[in-house]
Formats: sequence, structure tokens, C-alpha cells
Amino acid sequence: MEEALNLSLQQKLQQKLSPLQVRFVRMLELNGPEVEDEVKHALDDNPALDVAEESEHEESDFNESAEDMQLADYGSEDEIPSYRLEARNHSASDTYYEPVAVDSSSTLLETLMSQLAEHDLDDTQLTVAQYVIGNLDDNGYLRRDVGSMSYDIEAQTGRHVTTRQVREMLDLVRTLDPAGVGAVDLRDCLLIQLKRKDDSVAVRTAREIVAHYFDLFSKKHYDRLCAALDITQENLRDAMAVIRSLNPKPGSFIGGDPAEERTRHIVPDFAVDVEGRDITLSLLNNIPELQIEETFREDDVERPDATSREREASLFIKQKRDEATEFIKILRMRQETLFNVMHAIVKIQRDFFLNGDDETLIRPMILKDVASITGYDLSVISRATAAKYVATARGVYPLKMFFNERPKDDEDTSTHEILAALKAVIDKEDKRHPLSDEAITSMLVEKGYDIARRTVAKYREKLGLPVARLRREL
Repeated sequence: MEEALNLSLQQKLQQKLSPLQVRFVRMLELNGPEVEDEVKHALDDNPALDVAEESEHEESDFNESAEDMQLADYGSEDEIPSYRLEARNHSASDTYYEPVAVDSSSTLLETLMSQLAEHDLDDTQLTVAQYVIGNLDDNGYLRRDVGSMSYDIEAQTGRHVTTRQVREMLDLVRTLDPAGVGAVDLRDCLLIQLKRKDDSVAVRTAREIVAHYFDLFSKKHYDRLCAALDITQENLRDAMAVIRSLNPKPGSFIGGDPAEERTRHIVPDFAVDVEGRDITLSLLNNIPELQIEETFREDDVERPDATSREREASLFIKQKRDEATEFIKILRMRQETLFNVMHAIVKIQRDFFLNGDDETLIRPMILKDVASITGYDLSVISRATAAKYVATARGVYPLKMFFNERPKDDEDTSTHEILAALKAVIDKEDKRHPLSDEAITSMLVEKGYDIARRTVAKYREKLGLPVARLRREL
């Protein structure tokens, strides 16, 4: 069959986002602090972008010095330290020492290294011990085997290190505080801590359980444990109390920076205030009012006799002015979109905002419900609610919390209401004989919730609750 070349025409309809839409979508995904950073970068990069000037009266009123601002942080004069009130009658060349707050927090690595310095080790032993500590994760567990560490130390330092030397230093690390560091798994971690406990009947039983019957313990087969150990349920209960007092993640409580923890907080994007039956919605941000810089506002008419340098300058001014205009437009579109989406959410979830923090009042709501009110595309609503929070008088909530599907299309029961009912049933169950998913389903059906067993299992897992066998207690 002979080959032939054919030319054909066809029409194809495609949708493509314009550069303006692409930038708008990206801006919409950002939360408040991230948008503020974008505005700062834009102000630094684009000379045509400027902040709208505030009134001269406000600027002239501010005349506090840095020293006055520091003193204003104290509640009264009695609280001001003496060194703040001392007169500095010294020359400019004199050295003046001022107390400085020092952060005394340390990481797990630093804590273990400081303890290691108390031992009399030679250079090789110190190198091996430091390498072992460097291979611990944030929880204090060792994720490398002795052979691999021995090979890596020799490859990196050039020193021949045997697995016996690595094992000796690992044993030393396992004696450091907090108890449990250097363990290879949970069972090993618990055993290290149990070996440091004062000897008693309960501690000896706990050691026996963790060392030889860890599978039965983890699966909560209490009857089989009693039979295997030949002990009573009371003895088992005492041993379980000892095990529960141990720390499964010994390194997790070391290394937290107090200053960092204090500054780590959620910045809400919206605020909802309720007064009677009236709800006021506010968009929170520290974004200044932007405008085109005055020297970039006028459009210069290109002269026929203009030089190449003048034409380049005119082109630069026009380009920066267009970029600034587009940035201001995108920013306004973002603010308007966010406010409209949140307004629709407040309208649908009005009962929740009026009556407090009862999650059972949250109505079923999906992206289509908000889209029907705002007219926006589902992807726009999804981006507008991602990583956004609303502040109310009773707390700060993520916007994603208000989205929940109906178990069935013809029901007006929200997922939050069923989750609350499910949690209430499990909280009231007999912990010695926990309810199965089938029993929970029957109880929920009796309360008027038309729900299937597999849905109960899904919601139970969503609440982080294990199956009945693992919820059992003595």
C-alpha cells in the first residue's frame, strides 16, 4: 500500500489562563503573612509601586525615642529595672554593658554532647560516640545499624573502626538522659527505661511483658497475658500503669525553643463579630493601600527626535507602571474574592457563628454550595479557603472545617453532628467490653442517624479511635 501525505484542517476549543489569571490564582492561595511578604517584595522591586501616604498630622505626632518605647513596655515605674534608669555619664569611647536575655534552650544533640563530655574518652571513642548521636532522629531513636555506621565513619574520617567499638559507644549513649535514647524501636525504648526503674513486683512484671509478650501487650490480649504470666488482673493492672508512665518518644521533649514556640501562632485572615442577631465580617490584613508612584503616573509622549536612551527610559517607565497597575488589580481581586467567599460561608453557617462553638450546628456544605452564592469556580473557592482561618469570640477555626458532605443526599445531617454522636457513644461505653462497629451502628440508627457500618468505621478512624479490641481496658 502506497504511503501518502494528507493535509487536513480541524477546529479545537481550548481554555488557557492568561498571565493575569495565573498570578491571581497564585496570590489567592497565599495566606495573610505570605501576601504581606509579596507586597514588601513588590514595593522593593518595582519603583512605580508606592504606598498611599498617610496624613501629615499622624506622622508629626510620633516622636517617641527608642528608649521611650522600651520603657513603655513596663506596666509601671516600679517594674523598670535599675539599669534602664541609670544615667550614662560616659564618653562615646567608653564601653557600656547592658544585660542581654540569653536563650538557654538546647537541642537533643547538644544535650547528649554535653553529657558525653563528662566521660573520659579518647579521640576515636569521642568521634564514634558523636557519630552515633548524630544518627538519632528527633524522637531519640537510632535508625542506622552498627555495621553501616562503622563503614561510614571509616569512609568519612579515614579511621579504621570496628563494629565492636561502635557497639561500645552505642551502649554508652543508651545510658545518657533522657532515658530511652539510642533505642532501635519502641520495645527497646521501653526496656531501656524499665531497666532504670526501682525494682518492684509491678516493674518486674512490666519488664517481662515488654521483653517476652510485647505482641500480646500491643494487641491488648489481657486474658492471655494473665494466663502466660500466671498473675491476677490486679497485678497486670499495676504493670500496665508502669508501662503507661514511660515515654515512647524520649527525645521529643528536648530541643523546643521557647521563644520559637511563643512566636509560632496562627494568623487569622477573617474576624467574625456577633452582636445580638447581627454578624459583622472583617477581612484582616496589614496590607497597605497601594498606588502608582507620582513620577510614573504620566504617560510620556514619544517624540520623533527622542534619543535611544530616552526611548529606553520611556519604555522602562511604561513597563514598571503596567506591572504596578497589574499588581494592584490582582491584590484587589484577591481581597474581593476572599471576602465574598467568606461572606457565603457565614451565610450558610449562620447558626454556628450565632450560637457559639458547637460543631454540631455546622450545616452540610460543599464547594458547590459556596459556588452557587458567589458564582466562582470550584477551584477558586478551594484556593480561597486553603490555609485560611477565621477568628471568632470563642476561638480560631480553619475554613476547611466548615466543609462537610451529607452522608446521604436527602439528609440535612452534617458530618460534624454524626462525628459528635459517634464520639459520645464511644466515650460512654464500658471500657472493659468496648462496642463493636456493628453495635455502634445500631445505636446511631436508634438515635435517628441512617448510617452504614462501613461509614461508622470510616468516621471512627477519622476521630483517631481504634477498633473495639484495642480500646479495651482492664
